[in-house]
Amino acid sequence: MSEGTMQRAAQRDQGELGVPPAPFGQRGRVRRLSRVLLGAAAVPVMLVAAGCSSDSGSDDAGGKESGASASASVSASPTVQAATYASLPDPCDTLSKDTLGDLVPKAPKSGKQGKSDDVATRGSCSWSSLDNNGVKGSQFRWLNVSLLRFDSDVTRGEGDKLAQEYFDKQVQDAQSVDGAKNAKTAPVTGTGEAATLVTYDLKKKEGSFKQQTLVTRVENVVVTVDYNGAGLAGEKTPSADSLAKLVKKAAKEAVAAVTKANSGGGTGTGGAASPSPSASKSASKSPSTSTSKSASPSKSTAKKS
Repeated sequence: MSEGTMQRAAQRDQGELGVPPAPFGQRGRVRRLSRVLLGAAAVPVMLVAAGCSSDSGSDDAGGKESGASASASVSASPTVQAATYASLPDPCDTLSKDTLGDLVPKAPKSGKQGKSDDVATRGSCSWSSLDNNGVKGSQFRWLNVSLLRFDSDVTRGEGDKLAQEYFDKQVQDAQSVDGAKNAKTAPVTGTGEAATLVTYDLKKKEGSFKQQTLVTRVENVVVTVDYNGAGLAGEKTPSADSLAKLVKKAAKEAVAAVTKANSGGGTGTGGAASPSPSASKSASKSPSTSTSKSASPSKSTAKKS
């Protein structure tokens, strides 16, 4: 072997130029240390991946919870404010004896109760008075008080809104009576939330009748007072102004009776203050059935006279 060949072999044994070769045992430790360091470097990568996976799961759970709460709020049942008044007074007890004495002086002590399928939501009472003066003629008076209460309904709306709609209808009906002459309409203050007086003349074979219809709304209740008078067999016809004054007095008392019946000390008929199961029943029925008689009292007048 030449000297150059021996020198290159010695350099291979020493490793790369400038780096002293490690002993055999130390080389093994270096390899093991390298594997340990490589494994340690892999651990944070796995932890980071696991952390990302955990965060993703919590985000999904939070999204599901927020979605569930949003769905619950959307599917919540609709609500409506309960009606103010839950009962009605007995219609025949709405007016005092003194007031009845002024409007229908010759009427029986007790009025005639109207038929009702639900006294908690509707009712009426009427009185007839005939003051017979013999050959001089007679003075006839007829009075009717009608009450109609509306419960709140989630479909149709609040009770006072439904009552206002019926109030408007009652006024329109009073303004469109067949055969009415000299019809006049005027607002009335100091009686409920809204009140309107409709007056007109009605000619019949018995005589000339002066009709007064006062419609008023107090919260979710509509009160309609019909009052008419006539001079029969030669008796003088009463003035519209005097009759209007009396019907306004009666309407105020009827409204006060409704309020008292719901104040805790009254004798009203009804249920709880919240919308009752009969709300949809009473609201869906056309209320004109029980009040059409009072809206056209001339028919009753003819029968009584």
